Amino acid sequence: MEEIEVPKPILMPISGKEQKCVGNIFSCSFNAREKKLICVTSGNSYLGSFIVKELLAHGYLVRVTIQHPAEFEDVKDLLGVEDLNLLESVVVTKMEDLQSLCDAFRGCHAVFHTSSFIDPHGISGYSEQKVFLETEVARTVMEACAKAAYIKRCVFTSSLLASIWRNENIDGIIDDNCWSSEEFCRENKLWLALGKTKAEKVAWMKAKELKVNLVTVCPGLLMAPTFPNSHIQTSIPYLKGGRMMLQQGCLAIAEVEKVAKAHVSVYEGMNYGASGRYLCFDGVVRRQQEAIELEKGLKMTGFLLGERHVVLSEEDEEEIPIKISNSKLAALLNKINQRLPCKT
Repeated sequence: MEEIEVPKPILMPISGKEQKCVGNIFSCSFNAREKKLICVTSGNSYLGSFIVKELLAHGYLVRVTIQHPAEFEDVKDLLGVEDLNLLESVVVTKMEDLQSLCDAFRGCHAVFHTSSFIDPHGISGYSEQKVFLETEVARTVMEACAKAAYIKRCVFTSSLLASIWRNENIDGIIDDNCWSSEEFCRENKLWLALGKTKAEKVAWMKAKELKVNLVTVCPGLLMAPTFPNSHIQTSIPYLKGGRMMLQQGCLAIAEVEKVAKAHVSVYEGMNYGASGRYLCFDGVVRRQQEAIELEKGLKMTGFLLGERHVVLSEEDEEEIPIKISNSKLAALLNKINQRLPCKT
């Protein structure tokens, strides 16, 4: 494991009384978080960088893994100098190598596994071979978490794609209890969905076997704050099968900053019973005009509606019924938002 030196700021002690909190279970203090070391894999990924920022804002020490030394520049660009200087370290890690991951996770209170690899090439870049790689990295991450982490706790980023693809139209709402059909994904060459499904299942299997405290967050299509002019390439593999998602009422959008906040909220909620899977999205595309705007923003005209779709007026168009639920995550976030203020 190669560690890249990150300049460190001067740390000043906070004077005054120790801050304490009273109230419900989600009331917490800076002192409860400080000096807890969290490792975030693939901190040079888009979502990974936002999770790093959110953890730093909450007062955690953060260690970031990358796979190649050249990716340090990506971390710098995504985080900015100020947040970069707050990192505990940036380490070069081979994601498929158990010892390399053990070295990266050693001493950490938790691992946020955000991505097995960075795929800049869209649909052609996420192939059937990547399914195997994603699954094996998930297995290795869980084994390393069990062997080396100070506390065997993992927040695992999966995808909504691991829940929505089924063999046939089944009545009922898709929620955290639902899994995509591996057979359906394979038959329709939905490789990203298959990779996310198999990887998450392996993570749960290994977590149970190795007694790792695991939660998974399953976000919808990640959107950048500057949409529609950025974050296009990483949207392409997600939207394979997008027309069917739209028709079935499960084309869900997730703002990346909110997804990052959800990851940290779920992690902190683990102290008080947060467990299992959390479907994570802000809204569902339900109208033709929304789909057109999404296509334009992603520069993928016709991808969702077809090139020769009939433009309907608002009066003639019916909203597509929503067939997916994030109520479990919403309930958790509602509890957190209702926490009582800290008292000093």
